[in-house]
Amino acid sequence: MTNRNWGAVMSVSEQPPAALGGPAAEIAAGYAFEGAALDLGALLWDGACHPDAPIRIPLPVLNRHGLVAGATGTGKTKTLQLIAEQLSANGVPVFLADIKGDVSGVSAPGEDGEKVRERAAQVGQEWRATGFPCEFYGLGGTGPGIPVRATVTGFGPVLLSKVLQLNQTQEQSLGLIFHYADSKGLELVDLKDLRAVVAFLVSDTGKAELKGIGGLSTVTAGVILRSITAFEQQGAGGFFGEPEFDTSEFLRTAADGRGIVSVLELPSVQDKPQLFSTFLMWMLADLFNDLPEVGDLEKPKLVFFFDEAHLLFSGASKAFLGSITQTVRLIRSKGIGVFFVTQTPKDVPSDVLAQLGNRVQHALRAFTPDDAKALKATVRTFPNSPYDLEEVLTGLGTGEAVITVLSEKGAPTPVAATRLRAPESLMGPIDAAALDAAVKGSPLYGRYAEAVDRESAYERLTAEQQAAEAAALEAAAAKEAEKAQKQGGGRAPKPEPSLTEQVVGSGVFTSLARSIGTQLGREISRSIFGTARRRR
Repeated sequence: MTNRNWGAVMSVSEQPPAALGGPAAEIAAGYAFEGAALDLGALLWDGACHPDAPIRIPLPVLNRHGLVAGATGTGKTKTLQLIAEQLSANGVPVFLADIKGDVSGVSAPGEDGEKVRERAAQVGQEWRATGFPCEFYGLGGTGPGIPVRATVTGFGPVLLSKVLQLNQTQEQSLGLIFHYADSKGLELVDLKDLRAVVAFLVSDTGKAELKGIGGLSTVTAGVILRSITAFEQQGAGGFFGEPEFDTSEFLRTAADGRGIVSVLELPSVQDKPQLFSTFLMWMLADLFNDLPEVGDLEKPKLVFFFDEAHLLFSGASKAFLGSITQTVRLIRSKGIGVFFVTQTPKDVPSDVLAQLGNRVQHALRAFTPDDAKALKATVRTFPNSPYDLEEVLTGLGTGEAVITVLSEKGAPTPVAATRLRAPESLMGPIDAAALDAAVKGSPLYGRYAEAVDRESAYERLTAEQQAAEAAALEAAAAKEAEKAQKQGGGRAPKPEPSLTEQVVGSGVFTSLARSIGTQLGREISRSIFGTARRRR
């Protein structure tokens, strides 16, 4: 296709579609799937939009992962909404992160209008205003939504190191701290539990505990403690605690068989990108841990959209990136599809990008030399095409994209410039009152709304330390009394041992370290991502 012809595509509404032939017919044939498929839009070719050449994605290949990319304002969010709607209609649950607060409209019917009718006519869409079943969540009860919390034990050292912005050495030390707590069955529910264990392990009583496996330096412990304190001062401490969210809630369907769209509302924490992006990875890793192997299914169990994906990879350690790559590679066999959403493919590491078989690339800008370099790199990631992709990608309008997906046989489809369909739900947020009513009317609200602070590492260590201190005071007092009695010329009868002395004398409190090991449960096992494995 020549540049002249592509330039004409920008005004396709004025041009009647011509009969397809040659390369265009081959492209259209590449999307003529026999089984269930999602309708993305219609082919753009030779100055026209062709509603008789639909661009689709087979439902079974959505667990082969994907990428939705494009510059700001090119329509990525509406593409997510369009795909989420059709997945829900096909009985597939969906997870979406709503970072800007404009995705909640998927729960309400869309608004008819001239632009919607025009777009529907161009792509051959029978548009009907439709709302879809939704659940709304919020991190730790911050902002609207059912609170999503994780225990520190469940979150694990790899993800927590990224949240706390620790370096490699500090991350390794945090791993030792978790190893100690795990081996003693010592559960870390919230950040004060972690702080208590760190303080114990650099105390005179506890510092010998890690000596055989490298030890924990006082300097590194101080850095970790300061990072935890700074993190809490940002108001992020409430994200850790109980009840811990069960990510299998994302796999539910509504009574009418449609998949529930789980929307994580993030506007109130969008200034904490390291936190929410890492929490999204915890959710994905938790699903990976718990779900059985199922192989390829007729439709996915869940499609997980990872918005602002570049935040996940920014500043990530080698161990963190390796865990992401392995999780993405293996979670497909558990029926989970993952779509990363970002501005350019270069935001995603090549090892992860290689796992993304379905691509929706919106327009890119080439205003600077770096932009031009990114554009060329993006073009190289697509299969050979009759389009001049550099020209196409800089000329796409809002709601248009270059698409290639996997066919039902797993082979890449031809690259297709596409005008996308209009979402049938509300393209914007619902009002605050409606959102609040939806949250409080959910059957999950009562299960997760109130935080619970049960006895855990902090309380146990504090109680044991207090008992040890009380025993020491009683022993000192007894010694003083005995000394005074001797000075008085007589021998006092030996008093009955106090309750504290009985406990200490039993050997359980010979040291805090021994007492921890004897009182708590079995060792905790961890996943490839460092998150704690647990039975539902």
